[in-house]
Amino acid sequence: MTRKKGPIWEHFQIINNNTPHPHVRCKYCPKEFKRAIPERMQDHLSKKKCQELNNIDSQSTQQNTTLIIGNSNDLLSKEEKKVLEYLLSKVLSSSPNKEIVTMHMDDNSDVTLSGIRNLGFCYQYGIETEKNEIQAFKLYDEAAKKGDIYSTYQLGYCYQHGIGTEKNATKAFKSYQAASDMGHIDSTYNLGKCYEVGIGTEKNYDKAFKFYEKAAEKKHIISMYNLGLCYDLGLGTEADVIKAFILYNKSAEKGYLDSMHQLGYCYEVGKGTEKNKTKAFKSYKAAADMGHIDSTYNLGKCYADGIGIEKNYDEAFKLYERAAEKGHVVSMHCLGIYYEYGMGTEKNETKAFKSYKAAADMGHIDSTYNLGKCYEDGIGIEKNYDEAFKLYERAAEKGHIVSMHCLGICYEYGMGTEKNESKAFESYKAAADMGHIDSLHHFYEVGMGTEKDETKAFESYKEAVDMGHIASISHPEMCYQNGIETEKDEDYFARLYVSLFNTRNNCHL
Repeated sequence: MTRKKGPIWEHFQIINNNTPHPHVRCKYCPKEFKRAIPERMQDHLSKKKCQELNNIDSQSTQQNTTLIIGNSNDLLSKEEKKVLEYLLSKVLSSSPNKEIVTMHMDDNSDVTLSGIRNLGFCYQYGIETEKNEIQAFKLYDEAAKKGDIYSTYQLGYCYQHGIGTEKNATKAFKSYQAASDMGHIDSTYNLGKCYEVGIGTEKNYDKAFKFYEKAAEKKHIISMYNLGLCYDLGLGTEADVIKAFILYNKSAEKGYLDSMHQLGYCYEVGKGTEKNKTKAFKSYKAAADMGHIDSTYNLGKCYADGIGIEKNYDEAFKLYERAAEKGHVVSMHCLGIYYEYGMGTEKNETKAFKSYKAAADMGHIDSTYNLGKCYEDGIGIEKNYDEAFKLYERAAEKGHIVSMHCLGICYEYGMGTEKNESKAFESYKAAADMGHIDSLHHFYEVGMGTEKDETKAFESYKEAVDMGHIASISHPEMCYQNGIETEKDEDYFARLYVSLFNTRNNCHL
């Protein structure tokens, strides 16, 4: 049976695979572990390969539980030594014997600097010691000043996010720049990000593109994706959706979830490649299975709309629910619709109301409108015109056209607010100017909130009819038949009815 490895084991394995590390020697024999590899140490001690250890009285062994750190150059403080002792003792704790070992700090400066940096990492994340971001920052700063490239990068990260020090975007930029000049790929990527969004320097898409390109050439996965976005959106370079697709594909093959998602979109709409809904579905599914929230939502839409798969509202509901639980606001809205109309689940107006409210509270405009409708019509909540009015007003202020129209109705009939025909007219006009068909025309006809104007009423009705709104036909029809503000043409609407009948499925009744 394989012994379960803890987080410290994993930490030392990372150190072993990526950076030099202090040597460790068993106190009871000449055996030296060149890079303090936990697996070899545990194997040596737990399987009693150390012959001298076998001859030692077990009682005395249990009493000796401290580590002796040999450090001729005295490069680590007592506190830092204590952390190293604690870390290593935890690594060996699953062994049947907690032996004394001697740790040798190599004279090699790179080893020493990596030790200081790794201690900073332990303090930053609280690995087997109390979390202390200030101490972590000090250690990164110390190692960075001595030329440690990784600590220079980490220092930039601390300055950018305010870890152990005050946020300082300028110093973050300079640290990334210094590490990038020394060949640190993540810093090269971060430098591109700084130029893209303006962190510690002015925005410069040309330079952002160059740094993403430089890091992408060294196979930096996120840089490949960001370079794809640059080509996709024409940032710092001419737009080239084919190159964007190629980069998304390369990054997706390396397992980068955002690229898988973007690849799905490219296949769905035919961007940079031929449209392939089946591949779109598969790309979204691959990313969703690995926890990508946007892809989980898009996969739900695939099931809802039959994109690359047969329609299945049950599956769509499950995926919207999964994404909503992770805070995906559009999925919360969709969940509300599914609960309201019983799609893929039993109808539940109370849950519909709660879903709309959750999304509205996060600023989703359509959900804000839907929540207003819930209060107006008593869907999952008692009717409350005051709340409905407030929500329509909030959504209308953010440009929601239907909410503007509903606000007009509230003002016209005094629902949730005092009657105000002038404000009703203003709301209807705002909605009409943005293309809402039902707004405005009857106000010109009867002169409510504005001067009566039969010409404008006719023009407004005719515009609605020309856009395919059948319910508006009778109003301009009367004008044509009776010659109100227009020449008589009794056959015009006979022709129009036939035309609209042929496209009735696309009309808004």
